[in-house]
Amino acid sequence: MRVYNTLTRQKEELIPIEEGKVRLYACGPTVYNFIHIGNARPLCVFDVLRRYLEWRGYEVNFVQNFTDIDDKIIRRANEEGITFKEVAEKYIAEFWTDAKGLGVREATTHPKATENIDMIQEIVATLIEKGYAYVAENGDVYFRTRRFDEYGKLSHQPLDDLESGARIAVGEVKEDPLDFALWKAAKPGEPSWESPWSDGRPGWHIECSAMARRYLGESIDIHGGGQDLIFPHHENEIAQSECCNGVPFARYWMHNGYINVDNKKMSKSLNNFFTVRDVAAEYGYEAIRFFLISSSYRSPINYNTEIIQQGINALDRLYNCKNAMDFALQNAADGEADAAFVEAVEKRRQQFIDAMDDDLNTADGIAALFELVKDINVVLPSANKGTILAGKALFDELTDVLGFCYERQQAGEDDEEIEALIAARAVARKEKNWAEADRIRDELKARNIVLEDTPQGVKWHRA
Repeated sequence: MRVYNTLTRQKEELIPIEEGKVRLYACGPTVYNFIHIGNARPLCVFDVLRRYLEWRGYEVNFVQNFTDIDDKIIRRANEEGITFKEVAEKYIAEFWTDAKGLGVREATTHPKATENIDMIQEIVATLIEKGYAYVAENGDVYFRTRRFDEYGKLSHQPLDDLESGARIAVGEVKEDPLDFALWKAAKPGEPSWESPWSDGRPGWHIECSAMARRYLGESIDIHGGGQDLIFPHHENEIAQSECCNGVPFARYWMHNGYINVDNKKMSKSLNNFFTVRDVAAEYGYEAIRFFLISSSYRSPINYNTEIIQQGINALDRLYNCKNAMDFALQNAADGEADAAFVEAVEKRRQQFIDAMDDDLNTADGIAALFELVKDINVVLPSANKGTILAGKALFDELTDVLGFCYERQQAGEDDEEIEALIAARAVARKEKNWAEADRIRDELKARNIVLEDTPQGVKWHRA
């Protein structure tokens, strides 16, 4: 597999530090509000990356953090009259509602910043001891950016350019405008932890360095996140981690592109964002997931309702194929899989692998899946069980890697009752009692049950 490395600005072969194992870290949310669909893009992108690597046989240790202490969280706590912990726990719960709705699997570990204060302080102390950080007169601790000669290597910005835009804000006591906070002395009424420098809390950037080190080690394989995190967040992670540990922090840096609305970046600051919860209420979670991974993860994508509807239509094709295979298996004759069809299926498997091995090209991977659907639909009317099962096996594998076909469940508590009504309708039709047959069909329609009369019998699914 080749991935585009932001650090080197080129595609590189993925060679893990430890053969057969991938250490993957992706920045998680700051939990003070509902996530919007811009936040959801990296969730779905790195969920697919993890699924694909595991499908290819890698053992993936995936860490995705929660930032549960932050200025925004403190502000929200003051607005709602509750503690910062209550705010964090409330929106972590809301995050899981949306993440599970999107079909995102839990990472190996979901650490919280507040659970890793000891590791954070250990790194800060090491940086002070090595001369890369200093304690300001007010108890803040800052990183000496100029001490790290390679600063700017991820964002590819010369230090002179960074310096021209740097400022010291009112109340800051930095040695240099480029320096950034590792530890912040607490203001009156703010939550804090004891430290050798001041009662305070960690800076934002140091959290990820600490959690990556604790749960994955001093060097990791892949670090991921949104494009907006390249500078300063990931740039600062590199500086503090490599100066502390003395080894490269991450081999590969993968960043997903922005989601735009009217060709402007979606963000809460511009008030042009749509929460996952609100969009899902109208279109369903799976349509959002399809939209988020239907293009190259590095490309910007423009949000509109038309493209969401296109995703719904595409998902309908997948569900129709899935349901058609399930129905056909009930009546198909036994037999070995057709050799020509098996060969076609294997070509689709390789087509999918070739796409995904090329920097996680989900757009072409989805195209391979739909080519498989065409192949299945062609043979299905006359296929035996072996042939159907050969197509179904790969269909299930590919939809699982991409995270599709999980939202609409065929099984339900009233399945037996529905089957009985369908059987009663069949009897009414046989007896030419068309009024009763139509009445049953209307009753099923009112319950969102769609019937399809075929030569093999009646197929049904929930709308």
